[in-house]
Amino acid sequence: MGAAAIGIARQRNLFGVVLLGGIYSFLMATLLVVLDAVDVAMTEAAVGAGISTVLLLGAIYLTGSTESGPIHKPWLPLFVVIVTGGMLVYGTLGLPAFSDPQAPIHQHVAPRYLTEAPVKTGVPNVVTAVLASYRGYDTLGETTVVFTAGIGVIALLRRRKPRVRRDDTDRRAGQ
Repeated sequence: MGAAAIGIARQRNLFGVVLLGGIYSFLMATLLVVLDAVDVAMTEAAVGAGISTVLLLGAIYLTGSTESGPIHKPWLPLFVVIVTGGMLVYGTLGLPAFSDPQAPIHQHVAPRYLTEAPVKTGVPNVVTAVLASYRGYDTLGETTVVFTAGIGVIALLRRRKPRVRRDDTDRRAGQ
């Protein structure tokens, strides 16, 4: 994943950037499967590698495949990214260890979902109960994003023949 990210940053050909982005998304989906987040992995594969790649390829087809070079060296954006990344890493230092059984989520939230979700929602599958009932608006938002991306792909890739106006046809016939 690191090599794909570095390749994306170094590449000037936008077609190569889109392909490397799709590869990165597939690698991220694979990592999410390894972490037992299969539902998120399927979304990453569908949206990140699938729809986004097709949408960006359609945009490249319409605009061209070469990025213009920067006018000046981008030192300020690089500094902002490094500082933001450092702050994010610093923020993770106070988190509990991965899969720590004493973490607050394992003491409060997860047991509540496991015991109350089937009773309160009437859905025997806990994952479905959480996605449909407890996180219903979030799931609706994700569905809306996927739908909007699909409509964007269709709008970009749809070809229309140019209309011939009636007055142009009449003028040609009169000549």
